[in-house]
Amino acid sequence: MAETCAKICAAGYTGLEIAPFTLGPDAAHLTHQDRQSLRRAMREADVRFVGLHWLLVGPPGLHATTADKSIRRRTWDYIRSLIDLCADLRGEDGGNDTVIVFGSPKQRSAVDGMAPGEAVRIFTHELALVAPHAGNHGVKILLEPLSPAQTDVVTTLAEAAAIVKQIGSPAIQTMFDVHNAADEREPHLRLIREFAPLIRHIHVNESDGREPGTGNYDFGGLLSTLADLNYSGWVSLEVFDFSRDPVEVARRALHYLLSVVPMSTLSQTI
Repeated sequence: MAETCAKICAAGYTGLEIAPFTLGPDAAHLTHQDRQSLRRAMREADVRFVGLHWLLVGPPGLHATTADKSIRRRTWDYIRSLIDLCADLRGEDGGNDTVIVFGSPKQRSAVDGMAPGEAVRIFTHELALVAPHAGNHGVKILLEPLSPAQTDVVTTLAEAAAIVKQIGSPAIQTMFDVHNAADEREPHLRLIREFAPLIRHIHVNESDGREPGTGNYDFGGLLSTLADLNYSGWVSLEVFDFSRDPVEVARRALHYLLSVVPMSTLSQTI
């Protein structure tokens, strides 16, 4: 972790978003010493802890909307443990903008003959139940819309926003991911303006999952719109091309984004 944080800082990044499965087979079982060590590595590299994503890849057997109540309870207990982990990695002086991005398409999709609408109902119910725990720990759970190719549960920003409004808790919000919004019917900038009050995080990547600058997505327009809206959350790079050197990918992505970010906002966003 210390080496990773040092490379992130050297590349020009100021925060780190972590997938729990990269910390071990069951992140909930990280010891107090483990958590202290991770937090220290980030602090010494001057890198802030942003939050968690890819929540339910491991441990195996988790599913958020299954009709099997024992599996569902184990899954949501694990979510609660990730909220605790977020608070521990942030530390007492890390502010209250830590996020948990809830994507996990395989672990939220309708299974065993369940209708997608019923899975959505269960998902909404469970999110509402865990909201107080997140709020008490200064963590926001962000319901991530995913493409229909990945899941049949919450596939548009409008659907995610409707659930956020239904729950009505500051601890449950949503986010925008360029790659996962490829199938949205409305123009992206229009969607961002419409749902701006509920968007607390941004993932940047090309529509094919590679880093910004390798395709033709209008990141200048995206960043300009965020500036116009006085967006104050993180803009987080999430890349799905693992065939090249990750440090080079990160450097190229940031260099490109800096070349298209509105000049008036550079001092505020870097």
